[in-house]
Amino acid sequence: MDTVLLDPPLVALDKDSPLPFAGEICAFKVFGQDAPFEAVVLNRTSGEGVLRASSPVDCESQKEYTFIIQAYDCGAGPDGADWKKSHKAVVHVQVDDVNEFSPVFRESLYKASVTEGKIYDSILQVEAWDQDCSPQYSQICNYEIVTPGTPFAIDRNGNIRNTERLSFDKQQSFRIMVSAFDCGQKRTEDDVMVHIEVKPVCKPGWQGWNKRVDYEPGTGSKQLFPKMHLETCGGPLSGVKAMVELQTNHIGKGCDRETYSEKSLQKLCGAASGSTDLLPAPSPSANWTASLLTDSGRESDLIYRFDGHQGANVPDHVVPQNLTDQFTIATWMKHGPSPGLRAEKETLLCSSDKTEMNRHHYSLYVHNCRLVFLLRRDFTQIDTFRPAEFHWKLDQICDKEWHYYVINVEFPAVTLFVDGVTYEPYLVTDDWPIHASKIDTQLTVGACWQGQCQLNINNENETPRYTQYFHGSLSGLTIRPGRIETQKVISCLQACKEGLDINSLESLAKDIKFHFNPAQSVLVVEGEDVDSINTAMTKVSYINSRQFPTPGLRRLRITTTVQCFGEDACLSIPENKAVVMVLPPSEPRITISGSNQLIRFASDLRSPLGVALFKDLRITSTVMKGESSGRCEPGVMEVMHNLDYCDVLVIGEELNPDRESLEIHHSALLGKHLDATNSTSGISIYGVDSMAHYEQALRQLRYRNWRPTSLNDRKFRLTCSELNGRYTSNEFTLEVTLPHHAAPVEHVNHMAVQPPYMRPVHHPLMIHTLNSHMSAPPAATAVIVVCIAALVVIVVIGIYRIHATHQEASRDDESESKDPEADWESSALNITVNPMEGLGEALKGEHEEEEEEEEDVQLVGAMTIAESDVSDEEEEEKGTEGFDWRKQEGKPEWDSSSATY
Repeated sequence: MDTVLLDPPLVALDKDSPLPFAGEICAFKVFGQDAPFEAVVLNRTSGEGVLRASSPVDCESQKEYTFIIQAYDCGAGPDGADWKKSHKAVVHVQVDDVNEFSPVFRESLYKASVTEGKIYDSILQVEAWDQDCSPQYSQICNYEIVTPGTPFAIDRNGNIRNTERLSFDKQQSFRIMVSAFDCGQKRTEDDVMVHIEVKPVCKPGWQGWNKRVDYEPGTGSKQLFPKMHLETCGGPLSGVKAMVELQTNHIGKGCDRETYSEKSLQKLCGAASGSTDLLPAPSPSANWTASLLTDSGRESDLIYRFDGHQGANVPDHVVPQNLTDQFTIATWMKHGPSPGLRAEKETLLCSSDKTEMNRHHYSLYVHNCRLVFLLRRDFTQIDTFRPAEFHWKLDQICDKEWHYYVINVEFPAVTLFVDGVTYEPYLVTDDWPIHASKIDTQLTVGACWQGQCQLNINNENETPRYTQYFHGSLSGLTIRPGRIETQKVISCLQACKEGLDINSLESLAKDIKFHFNPAQSVLVVEGEDVDSINTAMTKVSYINSRQFPTPGLRRLRITTTVQCFGEDACLSIPENKAVVMVLPPSEPRITISGSNQLIRFASDLRSPLGVALFKDLRITSTVMKGESSGRCEPGVMEVMHNLDYCDVLVIGEELNPDRESLEIHHSALLGKHLDATNSTSGISIYGVDSMAHYEQALRQLRYRNWRPTSLNDRKFRLTCSELNGRYTSNEFTLEVTLPHHAAPVEHVNHMAVQPPYMRPVHHPLMIHTLNSHMSAPPAATAVIVVCIAALVVIVVIGIYRIHATHQEASRDDESESKDPEADWESSALNITVNPMEGLGEALKGEHEEEEEEEEDVQLVGAMTIAESDVSDEEEEEKGTEGFDWRKQEGKPEWDSSSATY
């Protein structure tokens, strides 16, 4: 505004009033340096005037003005001559303020730090100011924290305090925004940031470590704590002891072990052969475990869970019948405390009377967290009071964790191994031997068989039943008669494939001492200097040597003890926990490829060696990768790994042992970790070995049929596995057929000549000889002559078949390198074929040749069966020494082994 509110009002009086001009006020005049005001007469007669600002005024530039004002009359006449002026009056003008400015903070950023765990009255003070001139608008009346949810408050003077105790572990810093208000409630246009850092209280402990470490399979050793160091708050120390524990109890059977079958593992570890698996996977040949409960989801680990209501009778033909003074019982067991005040015996393995009596010949059971092995000898073996029960009391028996138990019996001494550590029995009780009887025994797993019928409360006979049921889990229960297991094999069978490790041992300080437990799941590091301990801990790593490890979490726990001079423990170091996350491996895809049809002539199938089923077999394995790495097929990479079994199963009707066999020679498995089992349903090759060795073995698998004319198309299915079925191949099917079962085009050119796969046999000559000896002599002489003649015929036929067999073997060995036409080129034999010969005669000739071969098989069937047991090497040696029977009597014989089908 430009009008000045004067008090009193501006009025000038002239005593000449009411004379015109002389008594009137004509003007007011302001006298003052740079006074931006002017006075205006409002009423000349009354002398009223008003004071106005001649230019804008600003309180912030000048709050007050003081100047002089005088009044002038109008003079003596209209021309204003002889005017007079009044005395001087002093005017004091105060400029009122307007709230035109917002508060402004003196700093653009405020910083402060606090120690965790304390409550502060004032952490820091923020200050704002206002350019307005008046106290009302220039003073700051209020501050406000505008960031929501912060544990801070601010008063009207700008002091910031914390409303709760701060934690460095929870949050290391805070950033809050603060606003200010003047007394006119005008707010700052720009809020200010306040940065408050939380400093930890010096707490002794490990710092700089990650709570999670990811492990990628196949990367070897992975450092767990590369930047970890121990904070001791500057106190003098005399020693530090740190223990790192890898907890893997939830993985498999206590840690990541190989999940191959028990037979394959024993083969891999070099265990002696002859063990019997009492808890095999259910199959047609091992069906006694089919009713037992299995613990699934264990990466192909075969685990049986016993709930106290199950038992399994092992068939008599499986039970080892010749337990001597030396044998071994081994099993994985997971067992907890028995319920109830008086625990019953819990039987793992029991051999008892099948009927009439309840005698226990040998058994392994748990009773009140004690492991007991019972062995009662027969009077036929010993007749004195001898050790019979062996007791062990161990924490492992009831800790609900997996442990590997091996009992080595060298009677009368019995030794227990638990996870590779030897334990002697704390109690051995003696007993008399068992009286000999003709009662059969029954071997039972998971319970004990009670064969004697007993009276119940109703005075009725109870049928034989199970007793002493087991509560817990078992896996890999085996018994090996005649041998005890070595420490080396036991350690191999229970070895973990994952554990802790230390990288670069040579870089550790001399004062550092460290040691592992046998499973390498616990590492203890000791040293006198903190820096040396820090360096050692950064070298601690995790390693998993399995190509396909079990994915999932592994927990880590670090416990530390610090010793000061003259004191046992001066600092309390908190326990640290972390996890190792084993990432899922790239799953391999195992592919079996090769020819799906095998066409062979009857003579090949009938030969002592038979035919090789999988000569062009190929086993490959590929994995999918995230990046193509420049390969032709993006994302696919071929890998090499082991297999643990390949099964060749017969599709359709099982093999007839009277006329066919499927076998592999022992020499094909030599030098490999492989073994084989055979039955009428097929053959299984097992053992942990490379895919190349499995290829070599399968290529030498041979099928033989000494009555091929009755053969329909025979089909086989081949599947291979890694890690006991965790990864399986495709189902490769092979069909074996005779040429007359194949397409007609394959043998139409053989219609006019003798088929090359038919071997001429000269039975008519033998029969004629036999008939010539049966002419006119008397009856007794005739009988004798007939017997002698029959014997001669059998011997001749046998000699002929033996030499033919030898020649067949030598031709099989030479068939791959020999030209199919070589025999014909080296022979002077000429064959003339009449092209006009009738088709009917050719068919008739071929039919007669087949009938002759059937007669040949019938006459010397026993001999051909015996010949099948002759080894490949013997056949080769004898075959090269024999002369060429194919040229006898001037008749040609085609070498079927060199023919191309």
